[in-house]
Amino acid sequence: MFSTIRNDIRVAMERDPAARNGLEVFLCYSGLHAVWGHRMSHWLWKHHFKLLARCLSQIVRFFTGIEIHPGAKIGKGLFIDHGMGVVIGETTEIGDNVTLFHGVTLGGVSMKKGKRHPTLEDGVVVGTGAKILGAITVGRCSRVGANAVVIEDVPQDSVVVGIPGRVVERKEHRQPGVPDLNHNKLPDTVSIRIDEILSRLEKLERRVAG
Repeated sequence: MFSTIRNDIRVAMERDPAARNGLEVFLCYSGLHAVWGHRMSHWLWKHHFKLLARCLSQIVRFFTGIEIHPGAKIGKGLFIDHGMGVVIGETTEIGDNVTLFHGVTLGGVSMKKGKRHPTLEDGVVVGTGAKILGAITVGRCSRVGANAVVIEDVPQDSVVVGIPGRVVERKEHRQPGVPDLNHNKLPDTVSIRIDEILSRLEKLERRVAG
């Protein structure tokens, strides 16, 4: 248990340049408190103390502003930066070394029982305010831009922007332990499409004129 807590603190200090020391992270980082609370509630959930698990998750939500359903499966090294307003649904699955920012929703779009929330593979980064909805998969080392709404599967090593989310695959492959935090480097998919249309129009005009 103590080694896991030490690893969580190390991860926070690596991914947040504002973190000054381990004690500050331990006492003040609500994202870590939410993850620690979830580990306890998830244990209760798996051992069929489901009402107690839900009660504990609500207490954690009250103190942190982060709602994680006890049924969600979360891997090692999850870091929730700032965290206020994060919602993680019951059948969500999160791999190792994932980073979430405030306002993120990992939500469901179905009233049916069973898998209805997203799966985030290792090394995924989800920007502020993004919504990932349904039983879809965001592939390894992908980055979801701020306020994007993702409703379809995302291949690994991709960048997703817009509403609905548009996928732009990138050439470089990243390691899951090194999150991509370059939020200022997001493709403008609308401009790209407009440029393509204008280029085709110019070619048609030349053909008609010729």
